[in-house]
Amino acid sequence: MIAVKEIEDLISQAIEETSIFLISCEIKPGNVITVLIDNENDASIVDCMKVSRGIEHNLDRESDDFSLSVSSPGLTEPFLVKKQYVKNIGRRVTIKPKEGDKIEGLLEEVTDEGVRLTDKVKERIEGRKSKHWVDKEYLFSFEDIKETKVVISFKKN
Repeated sequence: MIAVKEIEDLISQAIEETSIFLISCEIKPGNVITVLIDNENDASIVDCMKVSRGIEHNLDRESDDFSLSVSSPGLTEPFLVKKQYVKNIGRRVTIKPKEGDKIEGLLEEVTDEGVRLTDKVKERIEGRKSKHWVDKEYLFSFEDIKETKVVISFKKN
């Protein structure tokens, strides 16, 4: 049986001195290995091939047969690691907190503790009849976030 730690070590060697980072590594029964990677820029097929070769060339199919899949997460997949938040600073995201409603906003900052979003919302200002656009800031600690996804938009800014 192939160990996750062994695969993670091989991935670390393959991505050393690159901007590629590991999101997840899973081994299912029958040695079905699934690896999710990303890149600080944009993950490419070349990145996936580099990681795949780094694993395949260092495992012995004679002793342990395996199936290997290396890919990047799709646009609709939730964030799993902090580096995904950092990569997406400046993009609109939706955060679903563990308690409360979803919040959509611009991902402005990522710290060790959490993230900061901003958004413009229409609110009634005291003493005025009509609503006005105001800047709203939202702070989330990582432990309070259930799910974060990039907002897919086809609008030109």
